[in-house]
Amino acid sequence: MRAYRNPTDALVKFLDYKHGNNWAIWEFRAEGTGYPDSEVYGRIRHYPWPDHHPPPFALIPNIMASMRDWLKGPDTKVGRVVVVHCKAGKGRSGTVACSYLISEEGWVAEDALLRFTTRRMRSGFGAGVSIPSQLRWVRYVDTWTKHRKLYLERQVEVVEVHVWGLRDGVKVAVEGYVDEGRTIKNFHTFHRHERTNVDGNESDSTIAPAPNHEDSLPFSDTKAQPDGVQQQDSSNNIEAGAAAVIFRPSQPIVLPTNDINIHFERRNKATYGWTMVTSVAHVWFNAFFEGHGPENNGIADPDGVFEIAWDGMDGIKGSARKGTKAFDRLTVVWRVVDDGEKGGIELPLIIKEPKEGEPVPETRAADWKTAGDSNLAVIGKDLGLRTESPGSVGVSKASSLRSSSSSPLAKEEDHLVGVKSHGPDGGEFVELHQQRPLRGGEQSTVVASPPDLETPKVASPEPKS
Repeated sequence: MRAYRNPTDALVKFLDYKHGNNWAIWEFRAEGTGYPDSEVYGRIRHYPWPDHHPPPFALIPNIMASMRDWLKGPDTKVGRVVVVHCKAGKGRSGTVACSYLISEEGWVAEDALLRFTTRRMRSGFGAGVSIPSQLRWVRYVDTWTKHRKLYLERQVEVVEVHVWGLRDGVKVAVEGYVDEGRTIKNFHTFHRHERTNVDGNESDSTIAPAPNHEDSLPFSDTKAQPDGVQQQDSSNNIEAGAAAVIFRPSQPIVLPTNDINIHFERRNKATYGWTMVTSVAHVWFNAFFEGHGPENNGIADPDGVFEIAWDGMDGIKGSARKGTKAFDRLTVVWRVVDDGEKGGIELPLIIKEPKEGEPVPETRAADWKTAGDSNLAVIGKDLGLRTESPGSVGVSKASSLRSSSSSPLAKEEDHLVGVKSHGPDGGEFVELHQQRPLRGGEQSTVVASPPDLETPKVASPEPKS
């Protein structure tokens, strides 16, 4: 077993030894930290959101201001450091670390991403921040920084979803953040009657949708082409059964913020009450930035279209793995909901980065006791067998099989492949040291860092031009 975690007391001992009382933690775990604030002297700031996803953008100004005040405020001591903390210290932590370098230190986005990769990842194991939607958020931060750091939160309605080359058995859902960003809520899953085939293709595919699911989408239903809709050419490089489809919700889909997630899941029919999930993918975008709000002095477009191809979608649990192709290209038609319209609250809400000396809001922490609760549903969907019960649609039964590839330890190590690991003394784990017996005769490899490795020093970043 390769060690990549340290006990909280060992971490505190290391931070105390290296930095005295000049350290503080910023944590981003919607799943809970796994320890009470008292174990880190209460020197911790909470801005949680779900793993493998970008942050609700409304959190960014406060995260940046709180980190800036700790490192640069009038009461700042020389040598202070910020400790960023999520699960693997990669996606969420990397998004925030790069955002700080861009917004507070003047770094170019590409340079910030490269620096994080160099410091966090082993050579040859890819980028530190690799999830497409998180990279999109880093670009949003760059735009936000270049245009007075002004952000307007708005309610947004998803008017239509257009999909080219949609395969059989694909479920399409619209999601967004609630509970200050700690929770991703499914606001709508499209049903058969909300779908119109633009090109009128019959389904030739042998892949059948999951039975008894109204939100699965076989292509033998609606073929009517609405007036005014131009027929799309979907014949190139599209498998049998693919179609160009417009989804129009029967009731308005209104999200409480600019942050919008479109989620896709493709299923094959199985037997004995099971279905096989063969594709999982999603994409986040922010309507304020896609509507050019920062470039127009905060006056963003009242409506717009977001477009992306299948290859640009986020994969399963932060990976590039999405399974079989579910569609070719996607566009989302959105518009802003006016004040009071459809139950709208008083928006837009102007959100600015707090100035030095101003109070900086902090969000409520997730319950730290739930961090290791195996009964909690994993936020990221996965491929594999699932029951037909709608209540367990998000649970992958394949993950419960006893095999080396599906054990919790195997999943953890797969999640952290390529991430640099450090011990309590700060040295990087680079070699196996000894074997010690565990209960039941199991063997665990204790990994030690050589004494000649020096802990990387934390230095104030130099601005980039």
